[in-house]
Amino acid sequence: MVKILITGANSFVGTNYRKFSQFKDVDEISLFDTRPEDINFSKYDVVLHLAAIVHQSKIISEHEYFAVNRDLCLRVAEFAKKAGIGQFVFLSTVKVYGDCIPDLKIRNENSICFPKDSYGRSKLEAEMGLKKLEDLDFIVSIIRTPLIYGEGVKANMISLIKLIETMPILPFKDISNKRNFTYVANLVGFIDQIIIKRASGVYIAMDNNAISTTELVNYLSKYLEKKVILFKLPGILLRKGRYFVPTLIDRLYGSLEVDNSKTLNELQYSPPFTTEEGIKKMVQSYKASK
Repeated sequence: MVKILITGANSFVGTNYRKFSQFKDVDEISLFDTRPEDINFSKYDVVLHLAAIVHQSKIISEHEYFAVNRDLCLRVAEFAKKAGIGQFVFLSTVKVYGDCIPDLKIRNENSICFPKDSYGRSKLEAEMGLKKLEDLDFIVSIIRTPLIYGEGVKANMISLIKLIETMPILPFKDISNKRNFTYVANLVGFIDQIIIKRASGVYIAMDNNAISTTELVNYLSKYLEKKVILFKLPGILLRKGRYFVPTLIDRLYGSLEVDNSKTLNELQYSPPFTTEEGIKKMVQSYKASK
């Protein structure tokens, strides 16, 4: 029986992993309360490293991003390796590719990375450090994901849900961008398959199809049972928005589409839930918790 240690207690992904995973011998530990050198890794076969600063924010310094997302991760991995852990699974992000795709090429597992912010750079440097630690006895599995959503989600997705609840008219009509998303139960399936296969390398975990912001808003409003009128933002306002709030405009109007066919082939895994099904379950959970 595989025994798994999640580093990063009470996280959104960790909570859902324990709920949906086929592996039931799973413990969590907080790295706020316990130093990596004090963890008893000898009881475990796999470390699933989730502890991270997961969103870009101006109030968080670059030093903090690298201290947590890179340095702490590598310290955990070093002590896990010394203790004889056989597999280290690291949750990374598609932000390692950068925020936008200037050449319009869809990124994949082997694409060169050009992270644009401290979050993406710190995650990429953690990936690079982990690869240096890998050997035949210490398998490193790196999972890059787009925005993860599902039951208990917070941050950007909840902000959009609350916006739809309160604003009957929104500027999201006919947006033709394409972005991938990852329903958390689909992510759990990817992680389980990586552990089962003891798969080494870089993998991309996501739902099968990219959707536009317009489609996302339509799905959310449908299951929130909120009638929302969409209009198209005038070009001049969109250009001003790109100047004053570029990150927000990029998230809502920009594209970041990736191709994970290599991951699907190697793992022989297909996500069981569509994005619409995942959004429906997330919204149902959100409404039930109110």
